[in-house]
Amino acid sequence: MAYSLGLDFGTNSVRALLVNLKTGEETAESIVPYPSGTDGIILDAKDPHLARQNPADYLICLEKVVKNVLRDAAKKEANFSPEIVVGIGVDTTGSTPLSVDAELIPLSFHPEFSGNIHAYAWLWKDHTSTEEAEEITHLARKIRPHYLQRIGGVYSSEWFFSKILHLSRVAPEVFQAASSFIELADYIPAVLAGRRTPKEAVRCICAAGHKALYSEDWGGLPDDEFLITLSPDFRGLRQKLYEKAYPAGKVAGFLSRQWAIKLGLAENTPISVGAFDAHMGAVGSGIKEEVLVKILGTSTCDMMIFPRNQELPAIPGLCGMVPDSIVPGYWGLEAGQSAVGDIFYWFVKTFMPEFPDRSYRYFEKEAEKLRPGESGLLALDWHNGNRTILVDQKLTGLIVGFTLKTKPYEVYRALIEATAFGARVIIERLEKYRIKVSEIITGGGIAEKSPFLMQLYADIIGRPFRIPASSQSCALGAAIFGALAADPKKTGETSLYQLQEKLCRFKPEIYQPRIENHQVYNRLYSLYRRLHDAFGTKAYNESLYSVMKELLDLKWSSSGQ
Repeated sequence: MAYSLGLDFGTNSVRALLVNLKTGEETAESIVPYPSGTDGIILDAKDPHLARQNPADYLICLEKVVKNVLRDAAKKEANFSPEIVVGIGVDTTGSTPLSVDAELIPLSFHPEFSGNIHAYAWLWKDHTSTEEAEEITHLARKIRPHYLQRIGGVYSSEWFFSKILHLSRVAPEVFQAASSFIELADYIPAVLAGRRTPKEAVRCICAAGHKALYSEDWGGLPDDEFLITLSPDFRGLRQKLYEKAYPAGKVAGFLSRQWAIKLGLAENTPISVGAFDAHMGAVGSGIKEEVLVKILGTSTCDMMIFPRNQELPAIPGLCGMVPDSIVPGYWGLEAGQSAVGDIFYWFVKTFMPEFPDRSYRYFEKEAEKLRPGESGLLALDWHNGNRTILVDQKLTGLIVGFTLKTKPYEVYRALIEATAFGARVIIERLEKYRIKVSEIITGGGIAEKSPFLMQLYADIIGRPFRIPASSQSCALGAAIFGALAADPKKTGETSLYQLQEKLCRFKPEIYQPRIENHQVYNRLYSLYRRLHDAFGTKAYNESLYSVMKELLDLKWSSSGQ
């Protein structure tokens, strides 16, 4: 018997999944919410773009969630013991960098930085760095255009260097005190392995390649000249970071005695190199060539793989095209939307704040009665900016078609439709550049909980949708990589595809597009594209393109930001 443990550090909670590598069954799972802030997120009422997390939450919840699954596994399987957990895999949100000292301790743990939000982890959805992202893009276009070729041509405020540059300006005392900056996906494996310095932490190609402009083609991270030109404060930054990044499945270290005792696991259990949640979720959802995996959560990530021995075009607006970032031996392609579940959550919390769970059911029940186009509403899904194809975090949400008879559930349906239209834009961009999409698999909590939403997606996009059987596809992907890092003599498996074949299963339901609905949605989609291009591209309509940005300028100046 052999088991693998997958740890998924999400936006609001930590999830753990223990899988039986012999039977392929999911033995136990646990979810522990982060205790700090609002649903685990440190917010600022004056700045809606700020989103931080308390690094202490990661360690507190890590200990709780592992103990929970080990306890439950022992209750379910008489022959289970922690000693036969042969590997550990870790996925996290990203880009979520932390400022750490010379001993790999987060600066927020130091008394002088306690309570300083800038010393906390900068969550992926923190968009306070839009100006810095534009500076990085502008400089790269001017002196290092090749840096942008595999990230869609635009650097994002969600990514590593934007956040570190903004940190250096708003909290220079934190920036100067940091010995290094480390992604959460690299921090957790390093902590579990008992690493004592930032240099000892093994960095993952997933975070490095997709968020930090890393490529072996130019020797790793951006060169010193580029970084110093970007900011004199970045002198010496490259030396504080890392030289080499590795794919998940490689060994990042072995469980330290300290954490083995805390968690109740065997010392020296292999720990896989980390990766982002969506990337491991794609593997846990059964990703293969020509399969698009959508991870539907607070945001979405659309993941595909492409053979490294074939020529891959540079696709404008795609978040990243990085070798080995999802499946070793393949290009990892990432796209996505900055807000999906977050939009629905905002809506129900705003209009029925006392009963959020009941609100979802109510709005879905009423919205399902509507025919496509019946509400007369059309929305843009940019409430948290546009991640793909426009890559512009200064874009905002929009709804047109309101009348004095518009009902809240009509708005709710329009918001869901908008996210599906945004998903269709991404698919069309992929196929325009000859990346064939033969199958779509949708993982994440929303896909599992909302048949209504999934049917709308199928109707709008015009493709069938399948859903993984596992409700924890990200943690399952992490467990698969934990098994890859383990001794193959203990697992009996030697390849990722063998593990997927055994562990990745699907629900029997397949959401097929309804032709009559799809035809109506084709008309609505053409209108969506007109709004999308008018407000999102300067060349299409310069006067409308500036509206959202001018509104933001007015908002920031009026609030004193």
